[in-house]
Amino acid sequence: MIVNLRPLTALFLTCLLAACASKPGPTIGELPRTPEGNIEQILEQAADSDPEEANPLRLSAADLAYQQKDFNRASSILLQVPLQTLPPAEQIYALTLQAELELQRKKPKSALNSLDHPSFQYLAQLPVEQQIRSAMVRANALQADNQNLAAARERVFIAPLLSGQAASGNHERIWVLVSSLPDDQLAAGSDADLNGWLELVRISRGSISLEQQQAAIDSWRSKNPQHPAAKQLPQPLTEIEALAAQTVTKVGLLLPQEGQLATVAEALRNGFMAAYYQALASGAAAPEIIFYDSSRLTSMDEFYRQAQQDGIQLVVGPLEKPLVRQLNAQANLPITTLALNYSDTAEPGPAQLFQFGLSAEDEAREVARRAWADGMRRAVALVPRGEWGDRTLAAFQQAWLAQGGTLIAAEHVEQPVELAQQIASLFQLRDSEARAKRLQSLLGEEVASQPARRQDIDFIFLAATPQQAQQIKPTLAFQYAGDVPVYATSHLLSGTITQPQPADLNGIRFCETPWLLNSAAPLQQQVIGQWPQAAGSMGRLFAMGSDAYLLTSRLNQLKSLPESNAQGLSGLLSLSQTQRVVRQLQWAEFRDGLVQPL
Repeated sequence: MIVNLRPLTALFLTCLLAACASKPGPTIGELPRTPEGNIEQILEQAADSDPEEANPLRLSAADLAYQQKDFNRASSILLQVPLQTLPPAEQIYALTLQAELELQRKKPKSALNSLDHPSFQYLAQLPVEQQIRSAMVRANALQADNQNLAAARERVFIAPLLSGQAASGNHERIWVLVSSLPDDQLAAGSDADLNGWLELVRISRGSISLEQQQAAIDSWRSKNPQHPAAKQLPQPLTEIEALAAQTVTKVGLLLPQEGQLATVAEALRNGFMAAYYQALASGAAAPEIIFYDSSRLTSMDEFYRQAQQDGIQLVVGPLEKPLVRQLNAQANLPITTLALNYSDTAEPGPAQLFQFGLSAEDEAREVARRAWADGMRRAVALVPRGEWGDRTLAAFQQAWLAQGGTLIAAEHVEQPVELAQQIASLFQLRDSEARAKRLQSLLGEEVASQPARRQDIDFIFLAATPQQAQQIKPTLAFQYAGDVPVYATSHLLSGTITQPQPADLNGIRFCETPWLLNSAAPLQQQVIGQWPQAAGSMGRLFAMGSDAYLLTSRLNQLKSLPESNAQGLSGLLSLSQTQRVVRQLQWAEFRDGLVQPL
């Protein structure tokens, strides 16, 4: 069966606009047929055949090895096939298989390069099975390369050719991809079907409560009855109605009113209540809020007894890490609790405990995600000395290695005076200087030389204070490494986003909360008008408080639907397997002394 498929890449556009032939034409050749026999028998047959017959046999043998998950053998067989001498149909077959093998090696960019070969302009003239296979590997490569919008577009394009379980699975994958996109990637484009998916994400995120979300979805379906998602809602959206029936009607806000954390708690409380009043103003059903002072607690058991007597269905808090640690060690909790901090251990707590905070580990993992998406593969790290730096480095290292990246080295910075030596060590500049001295000694005369740094470092992961960060770029330049990209956590930012920043930060990319990067939302304007400090670093706490209120209605959704998320003001929120709220952040760069969102 020959079917026309919409473009997989820009190279395919011309052929996709043309009428498709009923069978492959003589100029592009045919796909390899699947011969009888095992891999060895097929290869023996190829060895006894002329090249025109041997090449498709070897391609079939390589594909059979791939299907049997013998990836190394598939690659070695494929190397025996001279790609440039093949007709286009066989080139498409070989390059699709090559892309699948590259994905197995966690090399999505190499897979995408394979699929950008000129032969793919003939893809629409091949049987639909090959069109689907090539499109699916491209969609998977784009997703592995963190190009989720492009991956969703590919799956939307291929959807009309699918049926049965493949169609249903593709339908759900489209939703997973589009619902993972940040808000700035949800703008409408030229494809009507993809626009419908993106609009569905926008309206589902724009709702404060699950009831409002359900009403918005129903309205969208009535306006777009022919859209694939209207005919078959993605599973996460079909469950919203049931989840809305579990609405929390009474929340206990447990925060300290005295002590060292009182200022932090006040910002969290103000952000929480600002979101509460916004919900009331929008007509959403809002729970009753009862305040409790954790600084006066004598025991958590006594608190829960009081909360149960008060009819509390969800506790938001505590903030104090010792109390969160204590809760995490329990087997069960009498009331579902959203702690506003994290315990020290990675061990999961009781089923009723969820943990949410402004974690440096979240930012370290976000740096790993973004750097990998930007094509970086080999990193060095600079983090502060101490427990905070150790935790941040461990989170980055775990996330970076899990993606397939390499961490060449790490240094713990403390005193600016040490920084030059540490960077010289990371980039092996002293080795270069030593080589120059040895050469000078051998020649017995002065040798004009400039130290050369190692060239296998793609970027620097930086977690540092503003003062430390301002030393990094000049020192890198002094140590002949000023061109190495720097990806940082938000901790290097001082003041507000709109204030001029030191020129020494220029070129550094960093992740940050949507609250600080996109401060035009009505809620933010209201909060900043009342609490000007919310425009600066304290704004992260207001954003967290606002998101804590958002989670009072979305916690069940995130738990019941593991691939779902909620767009908050502290990031795109999802839930880990250990019931920790994970934030995906937005990105900015210092340019000409100003912060420019990316």
